[in-house]
Amino acid sequence: MDYTDLYIDGQWRPGAEGARFDVLNPATEEVLASVASAELADADAALDAAQAAFVEWSARTPRQRSEVLRKAWELMTARLEDFARLITLENGKARADAMGEATYAAEFFRWFAEEAVRADGLITHAPASGARIVVQHKPAGIAVLVTPWNYPAAMGTRKIAPALAAGCPVIIKPASETPLTMLALMPLLEEAGVPKGLVNVLPSRKTGALVDHLLHDPRVRVISFTGSTGVGRKLLHAAADQVLKPAMELGGNAPVLVLKDADIDTAVEGTMLAKMRNLGEACTAANRIYVHADVADAFTEKLTAKMAALKVGNGLTEGVDVGPLVNADTRDKVAGFVADAVAKGARLCLGGELPKGLGYFYPPTVLADVPDTADCVRDEIFGPVAAIQTFTDEDEVIARANDTEYGLVAYVFTEDMRRGMRVCERLDYGMVGLNRGLVSDPAAPFGGTKQSGLGREGGHEGMLEFMETQYISAAW
Repeated sequence: MDYTDLYIDGQWRPGAEGARFDVLNPATEEVLASVASAELADADAALDAAQAAFVEWSARTPRQRSEVLRKAWELMTARLEDFARLITLENGKARADAMGEATYAAEFFRWFAEEAVRADGLITHAPASGARIVVQHKPAGIAVLVTPWNYPAAMGTRKIAPALAAGCPVIIKPASETPLTMLALMPLLEEAGVPKGLVNVLPSRKTGALVDHLLHDPRVRVISFTGSTGVGRKLLHAAADQVLKPAMELGGNAPVLVLKDADIDTAVEGTMLAKMRNLGEACTAANRIYVHADVADAFTEKLTAKMAALKVGNGLTEGVDVGPLVNADTRDKVAGFVADAVAKGARLCLGGELPKGLGYFYPPTVLADVPDTADCVRDEIFGPVAAIQTFTDEDEVIARANDTEYGLVAYVFTEDMRRGMRVCERLDYGMVGLNRGLVSDPAAPFGGTKQSGLGREGGHEGMLEFMETQYISAAW
């Protein structure tokens, strides 16, 4: 079956007005599929279905919900190749990257299958009144999930799994660039035992109006969004009207600190992972690379060699490391960042030229001696460009790393663990990778400080985002 319609109440529907939009393959610019575009009437139908499903699902025991999620993990794990291929087709990332995402996405079902039975409460004796304090966590209600294009599988499962574990139904609005992966997940969830109406998917070209309509329905109690800080601010304004519970994973501007005593090979490998995972199209991507002046030449030489060895091409082709960016706007923005940095004095060590032909490709690029005035160090690059700066003083580089409205993730490389922990604790970020270029883990609380968001995804905290705390004062 061709899963390109809306998915509402366990049924495939063409949409209230029959409108559709094209999804492109970013490697070839060819149309992959025509997908139904949801209207406000479709949103209302999804709300009705979700509310009906909420009554039965929230009454199930935690173990019953857990078993459904466990089955979803088993089914998705058996079909990783299929999901990886679809991710590559609509997103562009190379096969190895796509397999990594599919595996990561499936793991959220297993993790929250285990967490579903651990919504622990509390019973204690009030010291002053003598009453018993009983605290429990209850499912909040319908959750609206808005996901981005850079991880079409993982950003969905990272929200769906904890919501279902908590006992909540969901309505998902996937990114218009990459809706196919999320739609393809629905038959799998059906097979796993997810009841109809519990998970609804509404692709749409009218994202703003659709989401705003959903957020103003009193049955919705949670908004979980992953995307830009600008859009997140707008959703927070809309959420305020109904006083919704927000979970916001927003933009980043991740610094990498390569200290003087770092192992250069470890730092280069970690930076490659932090920079080139998903072609740099990630809020966790290394954006500003600060290297101590004493080791900057050695680091830059080795990083440039690693970047130069990467093969660019269609992500479906064996041996390709770097696929296309997701669309023309993203590619052109990356090219603009590089041109701006070079014009302001940065040294181009590798790449920097747009290839000819079809596809939204941009080559792995290394910039050295990037000035603080360059646009790429103030904004997310979201592409395969490594921007290297130098420092000599630890206090100074920590201040430079913290000098941003964002606070999602930072990376530190040093051979001195005491020094490393000291630096990590002074960084104003929700997550820090110490001698590691990868921090994402379903078992860990993912999220940032400042304008990088509110709340956490993953870990035990991820399920609590979809729950309300209830306190009962009792005497017995």
